[in-house]
Amino acid sequence: MIDRTRRVLTERVWPAAEVATAPLTVTARSLPGEPEPFDRATDGEFAPTRVGDPWGPAWTTTWFRVRGEAPANWADRVGAEGGVLRTVAALDIGFDADAGPGFQCEGLVFDTDGQILKGIHPRNKAVAVRGPSVDLFVEAAANPDVAAAAFRPTHLGDGIAPDGPPLYTLKRADLALVDPGVEALAYDLDVLLGWAERLPADRPRRGRVLTALAGALDALDLDDVAGTAAAARAELADVLAQGAEPSAHRVAAVGHAHIDSAWLWPTRETVRKCTRTFSNVIALMDDYPELRFACSQAQQYAWIEQSQPDLFASITKAVDRGAWIPAGGMWVESDTNMPGGEALVRQFVHGKRYFAERFGVEPEEVWLPDSFGYTAALPQIAKLAGYRWFVTQKLSWGAPNNKFPHHTFWWQGIDGTRLFSHLPPVDTYLSELSAAELDHAVTNFADHPAASTSLVPFGHGDGGGGPTALMMERARRQADLEGSPRIEHATPEEFFRTAEAEYPDAPTWVGELYLEAHRGTYTSQAATKRGNRRSEHLLREAELWSAVATVRYGVPYPYEALDRIWKTVLLHQFHDILPGSSIAWVHREAVAAYEEVRQELEGIVGAALDVLAGEGSTPLAFNAAPTTASGVPALGAASPAAAAAQAVAVTQDGGAVVLDNGVLRVAIDAHGVASSVVDLRHGRELVLPGRRLGELVLHQDLPNAFDAWDLDEHYRGSGRVLDDLDELRVERDDDGGATVVVTRTFGRSTATQRTTLRAGAATLDYETEVDWHEAERILKVAFPVDVRTDAAASEIQFGHVVRPTHSNTTWDAAKFETCAHRWVHVGEPGFGVAVANDATYGHDIHRVEPDDGARPGTEVRLSLLRAPRYPDPEADQGTHRFAYQLVSGAEIGDAVDAGYRLNLPLRERAGAAPVAPLVTVSGLGPAGDRHGVVVESVKLAEDRSGDLVVRLYESLGARTRARVAWDHESLGATGATVVDLLERELEPLADARTGTELELRPFQIVTLRIHRSPGLEEEIG
Repeated sequence: MIDRTRRVLTERVWPAAEVATAPLTVTARSLPGEPEPFDRATDGEFAPTRVGDPWGPAWTTTWFRVRGEAPANWADRVGAEGGVLRTVAALDIGFDADAGPGFQCEGLVFDTDGQILKGIHPRNKAVAVRGPSVDLFVEAAANPDVAAAAFRPTHLGDGIAPDGPPLYTLKRADLALVDPGVEALAYDLDVLLGWAERLPADRPRRGRVLTALAGALDALDLDDVAGTAAAARAELADVLAQGAEPSAHRVAAVGHAHIDSAWLWPTRETVRKCTRTFSNVIALMDDYPELRFACSQAQQYAWIEQSQPDLFASITKAVDRGAWIPAGGMWVESDTNMPGGEALVRQFVHGKRYFAERFGVEPEEVWLPDSFGYTAALPQIAKLAGYRWFVTQKLSWGAPNNKFPHHTFWWQGIDGTRLFSHLPPVDTYLSELSAAELDHAVTNFADHPAASTSLVPFGHGDGGGGPTALMMERARRQADLEGSPRIEHATPEEFFRTAEAEYPDAPTWVGELYLEAHRGTYTSQAATKRGNRRSEHLLREAELWSAVATVRYGVPYPYEALDRIWKTVLLHQFHDILPGSSIAWVHREAVAAYEEVRQELEGIVGAALDVLAGEGSTPLAFNAAPTTASGVPALGAASPAAAAAQAVAVTQDGGAVVLDNGVLRVAIDAHGVASSVVDLRHGRELVLPGRRLGELVLHQDLPNAFDAWDLDEHYRGSGRVLDDLDELRVERDDDGGATVVVTRTFGRSTATQRTTLRAGAATLDYETEVDWHEAERILKVAFPVDVRTDAAASEIQFGHVVRPTHSNTTWDAAKFETCAHRWVHVGEPGFGVAVANDATYGHDIHRVEPDDGARPGTEVRLSLLRAPRYPDPEADQGTHRFAYQLVSGAEIGDAVDAGYRLNLPLRERAGAAPVAPLVTVSGLGPAGDRHGVVVESVKLAEDRSGDLVVRLYESLGARTRARVAWDHESLGATGATVVDLLERELEPLADARTGTELELRPFQIVTLRIHRSPGLEEEIG
């Protein structure tokens, strides 16, 4: 019966829904360059074309004009059950039924006045026609199906190739007369067939469904489907009317259309994908007012607001009536592992502010279904931005042997903050509300019987058009159906309020939500990652020095420029851009955007420093880091202290070199690698016996799938140390330091490593330049240190996490590659080692158990470069530069300092006099100056009031007390308050004109708003 029903539904019922057709006349105009607006695109010659003609070289646009008249006799026809027939334009511009929606050609339909009607997609090809005649324009995008390469190398993502062969063929352009009664029978059969396939054989319900299907097919005349559809539906009525069990699981159905802001297409195409999908949803809402459509990513709304104001107005009206839900509140659905702390804050600040200003709404759920793991800093950041809830789907992609144990849970971050969280058990954010998916959601749900509600996001994503009529009809039939979970259309807020009230004592998951997949994204596309790191730190400098220049000298604060630049950086933190998993076109544009950001921010910083330094010849060094450096105060400028340390002594013996500065003695062997590093203060050798520090190691890197995404553990078996030399030389530095310079050639690539010991320093500094031309390889740099520890600390946003270095459990073993920001630290009681970096995120840190029974140690390895072939077959090819630093005898605080100093080097220039910091922090506890309180940002308030905003956090994981003081005379400070991340008051501070004392819990973030005299906004605007 199941096979019979499937065949009848597919081959007879669905085709019978079209009772008559008439061809349309088609003309076309091909545009090879960038997309053009309607007026320009349609103001030109359209050539005759017809069904069967090819069109569209990759990434070009073809405009079709379709015209025609309905036959006169259509007006008198009626359908099944006497229903009114409807006329549609049935358009197929070349869709592949086997390819996923959103990964091939797409179309946007306009009327002759340029008004958008809807998008057309592989599973939504019909456009409603009012009246007997039709005259429509279709903007058809010839997007290549990069995914069709089955995740194998393809150059389809390189960019526009207007002279290439056509990719698509116009398949259909007809008027069609559609019978809603036959469609209704098709929907009935679809739902019951789905449950007949899923219900267990011993369930009475399955037998009743099969009997009903048999009766329906017996009542159906296959040569007169329309005439017998009513009789067939009558056979199904009873089983469709049987309500769900009282204990049935409840599903909150949330319409959705996950649209990657870039991936296998450039951002310019995302704008059009949003236009097509959003217009499609607006049109669907007319027929299905119960639909609730959740849409995140303020950036996408901003694109539509700028490019399609009429569509944006329709969205605004849908928001006002509660049908369209601005969800999530981030600027984009960003990666959360690699963006810096302040950048994650700004994702929420810019997104929430946009939603509040445009729609008057403030989402309370963090909506990140597809990002590649979630930092343990996120709960606190989200809570301080006004969020209560968190939803993701991506954890279901993890290894099956370590299945995440909950679907509804409390997620606790590094500071103790909790978010009520949900992982939809349907295991997709692209549900079609099929019986199979709904049954999986119920049987997969891990929190029975304590909870009985889950969320199902449904709709085709990535330009596939979002929800469809089929999905909505399935929802209607399964809303209260025996054997099915109950389906209720809901907003994310409605779901979370219900779920939290039902399950307030849900279990707690502590720490990061580590995704046991996509570990290669910490390294792929190194130039994109370097651009992000540099942009984040330049933004810190630009805001800091501009704020000081504004407060002290009345220089206009660059609000507009900083707002625009932040949004550019935030866009490129999208979870397929920063992770390096997009086509070449996307990363080429990202690198160009970062260069523009760099130039503009350098100009802003330079202009502010010119003002602050003044005219003079006094040597000054400006320190944007939160700790002193070379006698220069944090967040201020002074003449750098003269070096009084012992210069580095250099001894050369054959090919080996020994560097000694009285703190460290470093032996560089004939291969140019440190075979011994002795900390003379502690009388301690850092190098694990038989090993060397700073070795470059090359591995094969061919994951089982998902080249740019995945780094599979089997890569470890192929490592080769690169120790062949082209050249070794020693250079002396003017400041008393010495550098060993080594050049190596391997494969088709070259690496130049500079190992520097500076006078009086407890650090070994590395600069590595790699001209990289490998394929399917990963390059790592290794630091096997003689430190025995079971755990390593890795910097994340506003703090650090501690991860095991062993593989005791499968959960431990899965973390063979992890993300860290500016530093990692391994230590024993009384002695530790830190490794800081200026652009690297991927790390592997593991215990080393020597085969000869010698004492175990710890190896810290940084992942410098990969060479995946998909989706960009030329990924990472070219020249890259890396800086990293080994810090001996380091505590966590030393690691924090090293990370900031490496990423925020002093800026030297001549000027009139030192610049006192606008804000200072001093410790009040027994630790004194090692209080661990770090200033993350100093800026002017987003509302342009002139108030100063200072964000700081506790960095060591300890309770601490500190005093924050500010230059109240320059500020004209009238007081201060503790505010949330959107700079709204949380707690007033008494007597805070000159400063305030704070008591911080471990990793706590505190944002202070220092109020200034009224009227300053006009003075500094």
